[in-house]
Amino acid sequence: MNILYLIRSRFRGPLSRLTDEVAPLLAMIRPSQDSKFGDYQANCAMPLKKVLNKQPREIAELLISEVDLSDLCESAEVAGPGFINLRLRNEWIARSIQSVRGDDRFGCVPVTESRHVVVDFSSPNVAKPMHVGHLRSSVIGDAIARILRFAGHRVTTDNHIGDWGTQFGMIIYGYRHFVDPSAYAKDPVAELARLYRLVNQLTDFHNAKLVLPQLYEQRTEKQTQLDQAESSGDPEDKKYRKLLKGVRRQIADLADAIKSHENTIAAVDESPELQEQANAHPDIARLSRQETSKLHAGDSENQALWDEFLPACLKALNRVYDRLEIKFDLTLGESAYNARLASVVSSLKEKKLAVDSDGATCVFVEGNTAPFIVQKTDGAYTYATTDLATIEHRVRELDAEEILYVVDKRQEEHFQLLFATASLWEYPDQSYRHVSFGTVMGADNKPYKTRSGDVVGLESLLDEAVQRARRIVDENDDRRAEPLLSESERARVAKIVGLGGIKYADLHHNRDSDYIFDWDKMLATSGDTATYMQYAYARICGIFRKLKVDRESLSNSSDVVLLTVPEERALALQLLRFGEAVDDVLSDYRPHLMTAWLLETSGCLSRFYSTCSVQDAETPELRQSRLILCDLVARGIRTGLSLLGIKTADVM
Repeated sequence: MNILYLIRSRFRGPLSRLTDEVAPLLAMIRPSQDSKFGDYQANCAMPLKKVLNKQPREIAELLISEVDLSDLCESAEVAGPGFINLRLRNEWIARSIQSVRGDDRFGCVPVTESRHVVVDFSSPNVAKPMHVGHLRSSVIGDAIARILRFAGHRVTTDNHIGDWGTQFGMIIYGYRHFVDPSAYAKDPVAELARLYRLVNQLTDFHNAKLVLPQLYEQRTEKQTQLDQAESSGDPEDKKYRKLLKGVRRQIADLADAIKSHENTIAAVDESPELQEQANAHPDIARLSRQETSKLHAGDSENQALWDEFLPACLKALNRVYDRLEIKFDLTLGESAYNARLASVVSSLKEKKLAVDSDGATCVFVEGNTAPFIVQKTDGAYTYATTDLATIEHRVRELDAEEILYVVDKRQEEHFQLLFATASLWEYPDQSYRHVSFGTVMGADNKPYKTRSGDVVGLESLLDEAVQRARRIVDENDDRRAEPLLSESERARVAKIVGLGGIKYADLHHNRDSDYIFDWDKMLATSGDTATYMQYAYARICGIFRKLKVDRESLSNSSDVVLLTVPEERALALQLLRFGEAVDDVLSDYRPHLMTAWLLETSGCLSRFYSTCSVQDAETPELRQSRLILCDLVARGIRTGLSLLGIKTADVM
């Protein structure tokens, strides 16, 4: 059920008789922001003023005279310059809520035209433990996949893991020169991660030593330019002030870069062991890239090491996914496409899309200054090449009709170039979408890290969430005259609350936004949190336990729903808007619109509780009606949270 779709369908015919451009006008029919103006508002009369050469109020009056809403709405009202206010009939709401009782889908029928959507998300590099930076892609991608499936689309989830890229050349080089055999035997993934960080650090050290003198020189030149400008310009001249501001910003940026490079050098210089390793491996960057090239070319020794490293790495990743209860239909990493890479580059060259540029093979897309590099000067292929081969596989073998990439917004340019290149190459009609998202920030408004400056590991984050949730569960259950939960049940609920809190804290933000990670807000029992929604669900379950009511019996009874006060009506209407929330999410792949529905539903429930007694309702019929509403709210919260990958518990 989608009330908004139903109302728009009634307006479609009358609008089409006034103009050919109907879709934008239908989009101007939306739920009212203030219930005093009705339940829905149609603002489509204003844009028709120029088309029809009539006043919007006159057009609005014409529309409501032709739109048949008599079974659905009370008499439409024209307000202000031409707004059309619509209020649903109470009897229609009551009949509709009656029709969906016992239905976890609230009348949402699968789409008539299902499409096959490949959702590419999470995609960590396998030789490193997952960290907080992987959280957003994982939970956003999983939520989108769940909601697409709920709507009736065919979905293939693919974890396009990084198991073949530059990092493996660095790890292989590190393994050959720096491995600690005992540490590797004890925890292979932790040791491989250490080797990766070490090779990175030594590479950055040598690069900083090379770049730093250039940065000093550039800063001196800019400072001279600033000094000269300050002594000769007119302070009243706007262009002059803008010039000074720009030069000062450049000096500040150079100062930041210099500081960063100085810190990189100091970290090595202050450690005799690192200094010795850096001196012994001055060409570590080039040699690491060489190891990558050898792996890609089929070198037997590098292939053997890759085969040895991978199983342990995948086991570590899957341990995290199992905890998050995220599953993938496919886990086709970069290595799965290695055999296709040469033919991709050959095909691009044949079509004269790829050309030589300073020894590398590149595609230049009109309107973009950056080249799309598909083969490096040393012969190694790139993420770009693999991504093109992946598109080829998804279109030809999987018959994908739409491909979603749930990847952070810093990769925007890469995907612009990827989609443009793929369209020029073989797939101009394919639907692609970069579902971008912001960064998880700490209280200092910088990417969330530990006190030592390391990126927070995802497993440790999940551990802490469950530990904090356990304290909350214990406190609540201990306050009861007779605790309801056993030790194992407390552990189970703590897991549900903790992991739900982590996921919801991410999903309730608009995905474009950065957000600040805050434990206290995340697990709060009030406000826009999973815990608040889970408590609302558990509270309803508590009512049924207390009154000894079988919820399934409510679904099969012939009792009617009564809307005697505004709070009952508002709650029923909010439940009927569940289908709108599903469609809103999928219109632009924004899961926070489902959390918005959950928050408003919980708010309506709270207002309902404050006004309407269930146990002490004035009549048996009203008590039964309110029990039916409570059951539907519980179903709605449970379904809405489940579409976000979050569970509920009957007792908390």
